[in-house]
Amino acid sequence: MSVDYNGRVFKAIENSSSGEVSGDTVFRYFQGEKVVWAEYGGGEIVRGFLIATVLEDGKLDARYQHVNRSGEIMTGVCSTTPEVLADGRLRLHEKWQWTSGDGSAGESVLEEVQVN
Repeated sequence: MSVDYNGRVFKAIENSSSGEVSGDTVFRYFQGEKVVWAEYGGGEIVRGFLIATVLEDGKLDARYQHVNRSGEIMTGVCSTTPEVLADGRLRLHEKWQWTSGDGSAGESVLEEVQVN
């Protein structure tokens, strides 16, 4: 699956209990060839960054880091599977694991939102 992430904006619609991303967290995605990156923040996250490569099957192999409202630097890894919705927006199915903190794993779903 070939997806262009550049300029897309996402919000979480689901997350595991050990995750810090919420519906108040906004992700702004960018892309240059097979490299994807995002800036994110909101809710419990002060500022975050994600960097990923696009794999042959269209999934993203990502690493993320952010500073939360407690002042902690949190890091993790994520595998993202894109889904194209009927209206052309993207839904991202993520399987992630902290590489800091308690090392727990979880799943989240981000959905593209329209911005003006």
